[in-house]
Amino acid sequence: MVCADAECEPAGSNGEPTHVHLLVNFPPKAALSRLVNSLKKGVSFRRLRQEFPELARHYYRANKLWSGSYFAGSAGGTPVSVLRQYIERQNRPV
Repeated sequence: MVCADAECEPAGSNGEPTHVHLLVNFPPKAALSRLVNSLKKGVSFRRLRQEFPELARHYYRANKLWSGSYFAGSAGGTPVSVLRQYIERQNRPV
């Protein structure tokens, strides 16, 4: 829903205990900061609090689950399959 509202298309995801990797097809006119903000402060926070109620107690005072920082990189010209493979392997030791 968040990606549809931002005219983006999710293409892959994975995560580690301290962060999440997302691969998103994204038009240049979309505001990256708005998409990240929606993902971090909206749907993901509500759903994680529902699924893991113990998080609500831990993050009650701050009323946030994610840090305010993020990294975004562009990969024009790289096949999506290569990027997806990279993300899928992030949580595995080399």
